[in-house]
Amino acid sequence: MKDLDSVVCPFCGQSCTLEIETSYDPQRFVTDCEVCCRPFEVTVICQEGRVMSIDAQSE
Repeated sequence: MKDLDSVVCPFCGQSCTLEIETSYDPQRFVTDCEVCCRPFEVTVICQEGRVMSIDAQSE
């Protein structure tokens, strides 16, 4: 199951929309900001097919 969620880029402060696969828990991956293109690490905790928490950190 997939869900859309947003996270704030730790570099430029803009909100980025991410498609999260909620059947995997926990998740950690690197993605690029849609605005400034800098890579950042995302940590996601899912439970029962829902995103419970999402956090973005600079690498």
